[in-house]
Amino acid sequence: MSGIDGNDGTGAGERLRQLVTVPEGYGRACRLLGLSVPPEAVLAGSYTLAVVVWLAGVTALAVGSGPVAVVVGTGSAVAAIGVALGGRYGVGLAAQGRRIRALGAAPSVVATLVLGMYLWPSAERAAAFAASVSDGLLGESLDSHRRRASRTPRSGLDSFGREWGGEFPALERSLTRIERAAVVTAEERTELLDDARRGILHGTRDEMASFAAELRGPATALYAFGVLLPLAMVALLPAVGAAGVPVSLPLLVAAYGIVLPAGLVVASVWLLAGRPIAFPPAAVPRGHPDISTGAPEAVGIGTAIAFGAWLAGRALLPAWAPPVAALGLGTGAALVVYYRPVAEVRAHIEAVEAGLPAALSAIGRRVERGESVEAAFDAAVEATSEPLAGVLAETAERQRRLGVDIETAFRGEHGTLSTLPSPRLRRAAVLLGAAADIGPPAGGTIATMGDHLDELAEVERETRRQLSQVTGTLSNTAAFFGPLVGGATVAMSAAMRSGGPIRSVSTASLGPVIGWYCLVLAVVLTALSTGLDRGLDRALAGYRAGLALCLATTVYCVSAVATGFLV
Repeated sequence: MSGIDGNDGTGAGERLRQLVTVPEGYGRACRLLGLSVPPEAVLAGSYTLAVVVWLAGVTALAVGSGPVAVVVGTGSAVAAIGVALGGRYGVGLAAQGRRIRALGAAPSVVATLVLGMYLWPSAERAAAFAASVSDGLLGESLDSHRRRASRTPRSGLDSFGREWGGEFPALERSLTRIERAAVVTAEERTELLDDARRGILHGTRDEMASFAAELRGPATALYAFGVLLPLAMVALLPAVGAAGVPVSLPLLVAAYGIVLPAGLVVASVWLLAGRPIAFPPAAVPRGHPDISTGAPEAVGIGTAIAFGAWLAGRALLPAWAPPVAALGLGTGAALVVYYRPVAEVRAHIEAVEAGLPAALSAIGRRVERGESVEAAFDAAVEATSEPLAGVLAETAERQRRLGVDIETAFRGEHGTLSTLPSPRLRRAAVLLGAAADIGPPAGGTIATMGDHLDELAEVERETRRQLSQVTGTLSNTAAFFGPLVGGATVAMSAAMRSGGPIRSVSTASLGPVIGWYCLVLAVVLTALSTGLDRGLDRALAGYRAGLALCLATTVYCVSAVATGFLV
C-alpha cells in the first residue's frame, strides 16, 4: 500500500510540475521559508484560492444590489488579486525579508570567525566555533556548510560565502580572507583577519549608505501619493459634486477602504524588500518571566477601552465619530498592552549591552598582563557601570557558589542569560569560556571583540542617522500629521457641503471612511518606519503601531471637531 501511495504522490507531483511553471528562485525561497509542500503546490494553491475569491465577488454582484454588493464585489476582486500576487511574489518577498534579517548577523558571524582564528589558527575549528555560537538563519547555514565539508580538505567557508555573497558581497570577501589566514604566517594572519573584520563593517556601512540615498525618492512619492493627495481630495469632494461628477459612497469606500490601503501595503513591502541588511532587536520569548500579559489580557483591556471610547464619543464627538474612536483606541491599547512587556525587556537588554565593549576591553587587557580570566572578570565587575555591572556581579556570584566556569554561570541551566536573551552576551560568554582554557594569549582576542562591538554599534547608529529623515517623516505623518489633515479636510468638506445645494457624500459617511484610512496610515506607515529603522520585527512594529493608533485616533477626532468650530 505504501508503494502505491508513493507512486500516486509522485505522479501527482509530476502532473503538477507539468501544469505549473515555477519561476526561477521560487523553490529556494520556499525552502528558505521552511515550507514542506512543493513549490508547484504553493503557486497552484494560491492561484486556485484567488479564483475562488474572485468568483465569490462575482456572485455577490450577480445576486445582490446596492452599496453592500458593490463593496463586497470590489473587495473580493482586490483580495483575489492580492492572493494571486501573494502566491507569485509574496513568497519571494517573505524569503527576502528573512534573508535581510539574517544578513544583519553577518558582522557578528565574521567577528566570531576572526576570534576563532585568533584562538585556533584553523579555518575548520573557527567555523565550528562560530557555528556553535551564532543563532538564526546565518548561523544555521554556516553550520550546514561546515558539516557538509567535514572529512574533506575544505572548511565550508567558501561554499557558505558563495551562497550569501550575491546578497552581501562584503561577507564573501571577508570569508575569503579568513580562509587565507589559515595558511599564511602569523604576521600575515593578523593583517588578514583585521581586514576581514573591518571589511564586513565597511561593507555594512556602504550598503546602508547606498540604500539611504536611494530611498528618499520613493519615500517622497509614497508620502505624496499615499498621504497628501488622497487626503487633499477629501476637501475637494463638494467641488467635484458641484461640477457634476458623481461621487458615491460605494466608490469612496472602495477607494479609501480597499484600493488605497492595498496600494500603501504593496509600496511599503517593496521599500522594505530593498533594505540590504537589518539589525532587529533581540528575540524575547513570550515565556520570559517579565512578560506577564498575554493575548487574553490585551484583548480584554482593548475591549474595555473601546467601549469607553464609544461612550465618550457619543457624549463629546459628532455622531459618526464613536466607531472610529472605539476601533482606533481599542486596537491601539490592545497592541500596546500585548507588546509593551517585550519592549521593556529589550530596552533592558540594550542598556546591558551598551556597557559590554568597555567591559570586554578591560578584561582583555588584564588577561594580556597575565591575570586569569576569572580574576579579570571579577575586577571588571567593579569597573563596569550599571546595569551591566549587576549582571556581571550576579554571574560571578553564581560561579563561586556553584563552582562552575564563567560560561556555565552565564549560559547554564538557570544561568544569568536564562532571563537575559542577549546574543552579544551569549557570544561573549562563549569567548570568555574558551579564553579561560587558553590563558594570556587570549587577552588580545577578548579586547578585539570589545572593539568590534563598539564599532558595530557605531555602524548601527550611523545607519539610523542616515535613515532618520525618512523614518521620522513617516512616523510623524502616521501618528500626527496624517490624522490632523484628515480630520481637518472632513470638517472642511462638511462646511463646503452645507454652504450650498451641492450633492456630495454626507459627513456621516465620509467621517468613518476617512477615519479608517487614517488608522490604516497609522499602522502601515509606522510598520514601514520601524522596518526601515530596525528591520521588520513583529513585536517592535506592533508596539509602535499601537502607540501610533492611539495618538492618530485622538488627533483625527479632535482635528475634525476643532476645524468644524473654526469653519
